[in-house]
Amino acid sequence: MNKQLMAAALAAATLIAAPAHATSVALPADGSWNEFNVDSFIAADFGTGWIDSADGSPLSFTFTIGAGSHGTLTVVDAGFAGDTFSLTNFGSAFGATSSVATGTTDGALVFDFDAALADPAYSHGVFTLNAGTYSIGGSLLQSVLGSGVDLDATNGAVRLSVSAIPEPSSPLLMLGGLAAVALLARRRSAGKSVHAI
Repeated sequence: MNKQLMAAALAAATLIAAPAHATSVALPADGSWNEFNVDSFIAADFGTGWIDSADGSPLSFTFTIGAGSHGTLTVVDAGFAGDTFSLTNFGSAFGATSSVATGTTDGALVFDFDAALADPAYSHGVFTLNAGTYSIGGSLLQSVLGSGVDLDATNGAVRLSVSAIPEPSSPLLMLGGLAAVALLARRRSAGKSVHAI
């Protein structure tokens, strides 16, 4: 009986210690906001990383920017003003949102991401990305205070816009080529007249 109880306790401990799965969301390149949450009470690791609020698993946003294009990734804090985020790409440091004064839960709540982006009290970041594949995650750098201690809970959003890198137009290239040929021809004729003297 003792062995069975020990085996059950070991199995339970293994389940509790098992790492949670990660949630990866495909981020559309249409400029729409995609929400993330932070909550140390429901996070599977009790940390302050971006999480899937359905199960507390770590959350990342994945996307690919094709060759000949570039992207603009925007990240914004919402809820109470005063949170900032560090960002990762495939787990490596990628950047951070803007510095803002630490807020408190005494402020107004804002869940409109466009309004938060326009308000300097809310942290945000805008990143220009080259062609490639990305998996963007994040965590709190600075938390608003609730009753004098870090709240460690907030929400925010990311959005991605992708556009083609404009290629020089053919007529403009041809005009530039003709100007270069004319300049060379002018230099050659000026050089012949100097030798003739």
